[in-house]
Amino acid sequence: MKALRDFLRQSATGRWGFALTLLLVVVALAAPLLAPADPTMQDLPARLASPSAAHWMGTDQLGRDILSRIIFGARVSMLVSVSVVLGAGIVGLLIGSLAGYFGGWFDRFVNIVLINAFLSFPGILLAIAFAAFLGPGLGKVILALIVTGWAGYARLARAQILQAKEMEYVFAARSLGASDARILVRHLLPNILQPILVQATIAMAGAILAESTLSFLGVGVIAPMPSWGAMLNDARNHLFDAPHLVIFPALAVMTAVLAFNLLGDALRDWLDPTCAPT
Repeated sequence: MKALRDFLRQSATGRWGFALTLLLVVVALAAPLLAPADPTMQDLPARLASPSAAHWMGTDQLGRDILSRIIFGARVSMLVSVSVVLGAGIVGLLIGSLAGYFGGWFDRFVNIVLINAFLSFPGILLAIAFAAFLGPGLGKVILALIVTGWAGYARLARAQILQAKEMEYVFAARSLGASDARILVRHLLPNILQPILVQATIAMAGAILAESTLSFLGVGVIAPMPSWGAMLNDARNHLFDAPHLVIFPALAVMTAVLAFNLLGDALRDWLDPTCAPT
């Protein structure tokens, strides 16, 4: 808690990012309590209604309450971002750490073949290809984004391990008879987690944006599950006669992406003051 207080006290950007992130988490966890209506309930006589006291953000083409759908969409976005970051981070950290520590043919295979192969393609295009192959669905979206997102963590973990394994404390642990597994788990991994944590925070914004993109293209979350990207896709035909269908989901995506980018940038500057702008 003291570290969190120090972080928030020293960084105005971090305070904004933390506040917006906390808001997203609260909205996602308390969605059933906060949503004024069932996000899937249709009311065709009230379709395309403008924002009013009855519907603060208006209704969509099927008469569904947009505010309720955005609130439940936050739950989808947060679930995807957390799952993707955890999955891709664990896979990438494991592969990159083993490659950097043991070196040799395994390191060359991982670095030259696997990592370069995945990073040579634009991530979103690769995710679209995997999502189209696997089919739509929340779990399949998460799997597709994990498959396409682990390489960045692996490259960062490998670089950090290559540097950290030459430190004196590693030689001391090895001279005392510590096994390779103990050196990795007890000595190396705790000392390389800071840059991994920063990348994971910023990657949550990318995961939210990627999920919205996949849902917008029709290979993401399956209807009627609320998704900000799917809401934007549904609003394409009503851009001029009902602009609120586009404005509010777009603002939700922008807020979520901005929150994690602000938090990640502030966390990077706090953990490594030499990266802060002068």
